[in-house]
Amino acid sequence: MGSAYTIIFYVFCFISVYVQIFFLVTFLEKKRHIVHNPDNLDLNYYPTVTIAVPIYNEETTIIKTVKSLLSLDYPKDKIKIYIVDDGSKDNTWNVIQEFKDNQCVVLLKKENGGKHTAVNLALEKTSSEFFGCLDSDSMVHPQSLKRILKYFEKDPQTMAVAPSIVVFNPKNILQHAQSIEYDMSIYTKKMLGFMGGIHVAPGPFSIFRKKVFDDLGPYHKAHNTEDQEIALRMQEHGYKIDHCPDAYVYTNTPNSVAKLYRQRLRWIYGFIKNLIDYRRMLFRKEYGTVALFTLPSGIVSIVGVIFLFVNVVGNIIKFIYNKIVQIQTVGFGHIFTFHYKFDWFFLNTKAVLFLTIILYILVIISVMIGRKMAEGKSGFSISFFYFIIIYSVIAPFWMLRAIYNAIISKESSWTLERKVAK
Repeated sequence: MGSAYTIIFYVFCFISVYVQIFFLVTFLEKKRHIVHNPDNLDLNYYPTVTIAVPIYNEETTIIKTVKSLLSLDYPKDKIKIYIVDDGSKDNTWNVIQEFKDNQCVVLLKKENGGKHTAVNLALEKTSSEFFGCLDSDSMVHPQSLKRILKYFEKDPQTMAVAPSIVVFNPKNILQHAQSIEYDMSIYTKKMLGFMGGIHVAPGPFSIFRKKVFDDLGPYHKAHNTEDQEIALRMQEHGYKIDHCPDAYVYTNTPNSVAKLYRQRLRWIYGFIKNLIDYRRMLFRKEYGTVALFTLPSGIVSIVGVIFLFVNVVGNIIKFIYNKIVQIQTVGFGHIFTFHYKFDWFFLNTKAVLFLTIILYILVIISVMIGRKMAEGKSGFSISFFYFIIIYSVIAPFWMLRAIYNAIISKESSWTLERKVAK
């Protein structure tokens, strides 16, 4: 049993180190292609753009979201904002009447049907050349749209561009931990963009050529993770997705463990179910990096986290059992006696220790690169320790529950998550 565990552990360590080194090598090869655009960026041509903002009970956040869109540095006659109220029960509809006379804004109201139906309603009504969506808990940088559209201008084969999502004003330890995750995600998503392996076009401000929906159809419910499904659908049909590192979108993240748990449960559940739906792509070279690298890496990450968690819990149980046996044998008198003297001879020199150290160093490097790309800051942040400690404890729980929910096909509700997130 011990040898089997050791082999599995080494396999997971090797794959994790391999993935991080692969990203780092890609970064070193491609870093000269990472463009940071000036604030006075101009396009050769300004196409028409529609942005859908699906809302449900968003009376406290929607104003900031819409005002950030109205502050975009983009010709006002070229942009249309569709605010779609998906059957809110609070005062949201009355709040958004503030924008009813704005020529850039269209207000729509419908019965509750889920986020994808709200976005699709806007999609049905637009004839713009480009289409995007912005979640109502997010705000955009004034230059984001032009920076994204520059990618389409440079490469006619690019069909979608994802932004960099940054945590807005983190206030507690949990949100600072999430900021590390988001910074690292900026780095990994750009590397996947170089490799053609992006599998999620995030809801906050991913921009698509309208042709994508004309050719492939509208958003699907997709287990309440429509941003994953549309990206996989595009990858299946060979449509290029890129990432713009300096197109910043500022998002409000969960401020409690319960809210974070519910959000990540939906994400992981959606990944598992979409993976099952698109299993035909796995390990088939005609589907490129997403089939040979991205999706398998996601599977390994989930299985690896659960494996390590089960092992830790098993060791804790074993430790407690051994202590109980000691107490029964020698009593309490000797159980808390502790004598230790450091000796270099007994220092752990097993390969697994060095693999673990290398892995953490590589993860720190990826976070630092991501922070540099996202915030222009270099150096180490203490929030990295928050990230490691908090996610090591709670991530296995939402992954285990997501697997269980996937088995029984119990999905999370977008409207319920929005309600709990407040």
